[in-house]
Amino acid sequence: MRHTLPIAPQFYVTAPQPCPYLEGRMERKLFTALQGEGAQRLHDSLSKQGFRRSQNVLYRPSCADCAACLSARINVNDFTASKSQRKTIKRNQHLMRRATSPWATEEQYELFRRYLEHRHANGGMADMDTFEFAAMIEETPIRTRVVEYSDEEGKLIAVCLTDVLDDGVSMVYSFYDPDLPRQSLGTYLILDHIEIARENGLPHVYLGYWVPGSSKMGYKAAFSGLEVYTAGQWEKMRDPADYKAKCHPLSNDPIAEQVANISLPDGRPATPRSR
Repeated sequence: MRHTLPIAPQFYVTAPQPCPYLEGRMERKLFTALQGEGAQRLHDSLSKQGFRRSQNVLYRPSCADCAACLSARINVNDFTASKSQRKTIKRNQHLMRRATSPWATEEQYELFRRYLEHRHANGGMADMDTFEFAAMIEETPIRTRVVEYSDEEGKLIAVCLTDVLDDGVSMVYSFYDPDLPRQSLGTYLILDHIEIARENGLPHVYLGYWVPGSSKMGYKAAFSGLEVYTAGQWEKMRDPADYKAKCHPLSNDPIAEQVANISLPDGRPATPRSR
């Protein structure tokens, strides 16, 4: 009987493009395909090393002149809601949560379009059509849920595309009704995902990237129990000002060294490829 070893993931680097978070800087991403029988294990492993999922791709910032983007997660056991966060929970206690399979609907897309028009009209998703939206929701090779929030009348108020990891839940993308600013729905979605993690005995809620100096990402630092991935390990968030040095042009390792330090679930070495 002939046995074939699975092919080790290949890592590539995107071409530089303008950074959406820090003006005047260029971003670049290190990425690999997420596919095959080992997709879930690879996703679990690389998420713990600062990677994020977008459809069937795992990526991590790998900018030539900056290392400001830090993967962030909340340690559920270390989290305590602040006074304002407790008010946000109370303000939204009427909302009904429903977790479903990753399937896109017209109601979701309508809410998504309204959210973009009010919050990110000039962002990279501004021109996303129904087919691209469906791909974002449905093209996933791992355990993913769509978490919907509705009011008493059944109206869809908020949605979060959520991955389920072996050590937590990852908030891939969320959007909500822009006409309800007083409800602080963005904050509430994170607070409720902390509760989801607790209900399922999972220790972490992955939030994507926190960027010191970016007003778009500043809200993540308001959550207690926040951890950031830096220098190859997770550490408790210190004073946000301590991380501004990450914007220095000499703060990032060469691509080959970054890839060499990636740990794959089966112990094989990661392999860089030019692109």
